[in-house]
Amino acid sequence: MQNELLEQFRDSARDLLGRADQRQRVRRLRDESAGFERTVWQEIGAAGWLAIMVPEADGGLGLGLAEVAAVAEIVGQQLLPEPFIGAGVHALAALCATPASALRSELIAAASSGQLIAGLAWQETAGQLEPGRTRTSLHAAPDQGGHLRLSGEMRFVCPGEGADGWIVLAEYTDAPSLLWVRRDTAGVSCCDTARIDGSRMAVLRFSDALVPRASLLASGADAIAAVEVANESARIAASAELLGIARQALALTLDYMKTRIQFGKAIGSFQALQHRAVDAYIQVELAAAGLAAALSRVKAPDGSEPRALLCAAASRSKARCAEAALHVTQFALQMHGAVGFTDECDIGLYYKRALHLGAWLGNAAAHRVRYFDAVGSLPVLPEDDGGAGDAPDASAGIDFPHDANWDAMPDAQFRQMIRAFFKRHYPQQLRHLSRRLHWDEIKEWYFTLSRQGWIAPAWPKAFGGMGLTAEKHLAFIEEQERYGVARMIDAGLTMAGPLLIRYGTPEQQQAYLPKILSGEHIWSQGYSEPNAGSDLAALRTDAVLDDDGTHFIVNGQKTWTTMAQDCTHIFMLVRTASTGKPQAGISFLLADIRTPGITVRVIKDLVGHEHFCEVFFDNVRVPKENLVGEINQGWTIAKALLGFERIFLGNPRQSQNALAQLHTYARDHGLFENPLFIDQYARLLLEVDDLSALYASYADMVKRGDRLPPSVSQLKIWATETYRKIGLVAYEAGQEYGGNHPVETGDASSDNLLTPLINSAAATIYGGANEIQRNILARTVLELPD
Repeated sequence: MQNELLEQFRDSARDLLGRADQRQRVRRLRDESAGFERTVWQEIGAAGWLAIMVPEADGGLGLGLAEVAAVAEIVGQQLLPEPFIGAGVHALAALCATPASALRSELIAAASSGQLIAGLAWQETAGQLEPGRTRTSLHAAPDQGGHLRLSGEMRFVCPGEGADGWIVLAEYTDAPSLLWVRRDTAGVSCCDTARIDGSRMAVLRFSDALVPRASLLASGADAIAAVEVANESARIAASAELLGIARQALALTLDYMKTRIQFGKAIGSFQALQHRAVDAYIQVELAAAGLAAALSRVKAPDGSEPRALLCAAASRSKARCAEAALHVTQFALQMHGAVGFTDECDIGLYYKRALHLGAWLGNAAAHRVRYFDAVGSLPVLPEDDGGAGDAPDASAGIDFPHDANWDAMPDAQFRQMIRAFFKRHYPQQLRHLSRRLHWDEIKEWYFTLSRQGWIAPAWPKAFGGMGLTAEKHLAFIEEQERYGVARMIDAGLTMAGPLLIRYGTPEQQQAYLPKILSGEHIWSQGYSEPNAGSDLAALRTDAVLDDDGTHFIVNGQKTWTTMAQDCTHIFMLVRTASTGKPQAGISFLLADIRTPGITVRVIKDLVGHEHFCEVFFDNVRVPKENLVGEINQGWTIAKALLGFERIFLGNPRQSQNALAQLHTYARDHGLFENPLFIDQYARLLLEVDDLSALYASYADMVKRGDRLPPSVSQLKIWATETYRKIGLVAYEAGQEYGGNHPVETGDASSDNLLTPLINSAAATIYGGANEIQRNILARTVLELPD
């Protein structure tokens, strides 16, 4: 229902703005004094956009920021010149957050209908993020009939010229106050400054301006709170507009890349440019996921949301969307070549609007640091997280049900339960290890979760799982990471199990799924071969039916088979036909790894860990009933499983753990006193959080049973490259410690600084190299030419 309502607002915005070419209006109006048209503003008011977040008691729609953002995104796509953020969100949010009064009601009614255009004047210096004590002041004016004298100066006010008046923050009797100042008030001057996109912002100067005492709207904490709510609401709306800018700039550029011919080919066929287009696409999708996650946590623009929550949501969305819009529009400008640098090319208008909005109300760098200040205690350290789950008596009085209506359980209660369970049952000596654990080290924990019924959080309950929603599953994973729970040998849980649930026969499901849950069967994946890594269609391991048609005879070799030395079974791709397209002759088989003819050889990695193996098949007999799906149809299943694998490889767990380790080192070595490091860390914190949001959207598809789209490749790219970025920062932060050989145990936070950087090199390769994933996205999602 919520999604339908949001789409209705988007459709309304598309319809209204589509009646005229807004980009041509931008060009026409940028030389006029106001930079917008009042008649169009009144049409916007009549459409109900300005009443979205006005309470129903004040004649508005009583909706939230999600609906405002839906409109703002289309405003960004169309480049509406009217000040929707400044007058339609910023000023109105401030009015709605002030205490009830006759003046408030009058102003809200006029502003929400489009008859009154108001701005909010609160900022005195560039870079100011929070309202506070101001140099602009009010004093009683003797012999002036109860009027007050207003003196001072406010900057970056939107709108300026064309506004009917402003809501001004000023000091009155040693307390911050908000008052309404009409444009025609004597002593008020408005000096507009042209913005790069053709819009206007004003410097307002007050020279003993006389305003009626009845113009006061709020004072003290109420005044500050109203400005804070207005600022955060405007930042979130601006984020949505920036997202719309990025989306449209990318769409225009992709169209151009498909038609612009150079060297006899469309420039969109050049792989280097395709990969850059994919990176721009990922920025747009991350921005969308981050904004959606922020909006899901804050719904009321009236000040009822906790201050820290609203602050974090606004900074998170503004930092990500501003960065994405700048990245995409700069890419777009270059792809358009010299014509992109001309005023007649529309792409420049999007670039300039991105520059304007990205700088207003705090730029991306400022909001990264502000986000860190709001949630800087995360990721929470296990020894000082302060959560009930890590206290000595955390599990006292907490029930651990084997099954429950998990969806109905409040998130805080669910997380507390999970943390308490880990505290009671997970081995302390296995927390926060940097390496994969072998079966003999982790099996008791596997059995513990199995007995509890929590071993397969994402499996449907009908097959023995917890049946968690994507949100609850993410919470489960986040709490695992928070407590430092090691990753198990989990190919059966995360890949073979979901595949059999979807494609297996009832007999296969009955034979294998319960044994995966119990830990009797431990699975490995047999995909890669020495000459068939990312190019799986080149695999050569063959399977031929014997004379009586009851067994496949398998010969060949698999490599990079994770933890095969500890596993009981392997699922694999084999070649069952050699004619036609390579993909058409592949089948999907299950095998007991202890079958005669199978040999496992361990491979040591760069730091001496034994995580990978080669598996050799020499006339191995595999029963025909171990075929999953139809013969020669394994590629379809393989692609689905690759989707499952890529969503798993794209989960935020690995990066969250690496960031937690970096947090520990930074705290122990005083790095959070260094502004440069804080900026680096804040950027990583945002990237991990937006990775979590992007992951949640795909996890939800899996939960619904939807087929994962090719765009899931972006998840694997961003996850592994975020992991690499964390590794680089950790290496540099460690100074000389950054050259220490990683150790398997130890309490010093400097013991494993190199682990993320070294491991990330492999992470960008397995599951399909990131460059291959970019090729997939370029052709199947962006539809760029071969």
